Amino acid sequence: MTEPASLETRRKAIRIRAWRRGMREMDILIGSFVDARLDGLDARDVGDLEKLLDAPDQQAFAWLTGAETPPAHWDTPVFRKIVEFHRHDSPLHL
Repeated sequence: MTEPASLETRRKAIRIRAWRRGMREMDILIGSFVDARLDGLDARDVGDLEKLLDAPDQQAFAWLTGAETPPAHWDTPVFRKIVEFHRHDSPLHL
């Protein structure tokens, strides 16, 4: 029986997967969030992020950009954190 991966091991895998999505736009959306916030996520959020990384790029992109409403099981706290991370209500460089 194999032991579950440690949280730090899972975070290392997420860092790699976040920047190798296959769709550059998703690399930027997920990768930049991961670079900035991954270390502050708890085990539940890490698990939800791992699941989101398994979602098809086109579908996840539509959800993250607001083009489509995500199904309830994808609308997790970490999903909302990613959306909020990329929301800017004013110019970025003021």
